Amino acid sequence: MAERSPTFREFFPEYLAAHRKPQTRAIHYIGTTLGVISLIIFFVTWNWEFLVASPLLGYGMAMPTHPIFEGNIPKTFEHPALSFVSDFFMLYLFLTGGLARYLNELPPVEASQTKAA
Repeated sequence: MAERSPTFREFFPEYLAAHRKPQTRAIHYIGTTLGVISLIIFFVTWNWEFLVASPLLGYGMAMPTHPIFEGNIPKTFEHPALSFVSDFFMLYLFLTGGLARYLNELPPVEASQTKAA
């Protein structure tokens, strides 16, 4: 029997735990914003280059931050739809000042999970 997919409520803390470093989150915010702007420009101009650029900007900027800053693999590979929604929710929380509460609820990182300095 196939494993049950997590709900958003179950997945988001795991997603956020994979984005603990502010550098990771900042680059995700920039990529997501540029991706949305590119998509809006596509709908205004119907220039297909902006449609192609949209996911390239969003994912292209975000993906490298995981091995570089976090030492992990992007959650997109495990649950693409939940990860996509979580990215926008994380940005929303950041913009509305609600992110700190969620970050404070994360369990501490175990020594075995941290990258060697």
